Amino acid sequence: MESLENYDVVIVGAGLTGAVFAERFANKLNKRVIVLDKRPHVGGNCYDYIHSETGIRVSKYGPHFFHTNDEGVWKYINKFGEWIRYDLKIISNVDGALVPIPVNMETINILTNAHLRTENETTEWLKNAQIPCESPKNSEEIALRQVGKELYDKLFKPYTTKQWNCPPAELDQSVLGRIPVRYNTDCRYFDDKYQVIPKNGYSKFFKNMFNHTNITVLLNQQIVLPVNHPCVIFTGPIDSYFKDSGLPPLEYRSLRFEEEIYLNTGFFQKNVIINTPSSDIPYTRTTEYKHINYPEHTNTPHTVIYREYPSDTGEPYYPIPSPKNQQLYNKYKELADESSKSGVHMVGRLANYKYFNMDQAIRNALDYFNNNFM
Repeated sequence: MESLENYDVVIVGAGLTGAVFAERFANKLNKRVIVLDKRPHVGGNCYDYIHSETGIRVSKYGPHFFHTNDEGVWKYINKFGEWIRYDLKIISNVDGALVPIPVNMETINILTNAHLRTENETTEWLKNAQIPCESPKNSEEIALRQVGKELYDKLFKPYTTKQWNCPPAELDQSVLGRIPVRYNTDCRYFDDKYQVIPKNGYSKFFKNMFNHTNITVLLNQQIVLPVNHPCVIFTGPIDSYFKDSGLPPLEYRSLRFEEEIYLNTGFFQKNVIINTPSSDIPYTRTTEYKHINYPEHTNTPHTVIYREYPSDTGEPYYPIPSPKNQQLYNKYKELADESSKSGVHMVGRLANYKYFNMDQAIRNALDYFNNNFM
């Protein structure tokens, strides 16, 4: 590995947060930047590629759909590639019935035989079903407040328990609080102004972000912590950086994917993502990328699907937002705040131990850069 002394900034991690910092330091401050990543590719969990047997663009670490109402973030990402509209719809298979998620009029009608016809009828149905809770403290309380016990038990409780390996009552209210409720028949998962995918894929988008003479990217790196340099941006798990602190490790949830290839069969399922909340089935969802309107999907006769299995082992995908973990993270944050005084900055989903949507990760990185380096 090149000597870090040759660079003004060392960035650990080539995902969204690392990419934002790299291009900002290079373009705004003319700094020499080196980016280190243990993986063989840039893009972090957003990395995608063309599947060799089917010609379909797939994401190695699960599907990513960009959505935002943040005009600044929207303007920012358009500097690095062309984006095309894609309104994500997610279906949940509940005992053989395919229903839209988030809950809307159609979901209620299929699962409860309510025969609702108008938004007013849907509003009244939900009002009668909802369990009031003035200040929800966990995901169970906020879900019951939003949709009531019947829909909670069928849709959210089993899926969330399987996904996180703990019941919603033990998770912060933000987990299920992010899922809206609709009173009409709008089946889109998001309602943001901008809902898009990169026309040439996420990997190309990241390569464009790193495309600067001041930026060096080194992959397949064995990264020794702590990093000895005057200016470090660390985007990995915060507890891994302070592994010698004596504090116990934080908890993360990982994923395992099983691939199934189908040649000359058209589509495998009716939608890009079908959730499987049943506790009797070990995977949480099935993704068929061919449904996404990438240009390369126009003529391929083949398809490939990925079943997603949550796991306690493997790459850390999601911080587990429980009170116990939040209390422990607060202790790590004290160490991070102290380390920033010596030039080591902890930024990003794993470093901040907080789930970010893609636009939130970009906004978090931009704001941190502007507040600390401009």
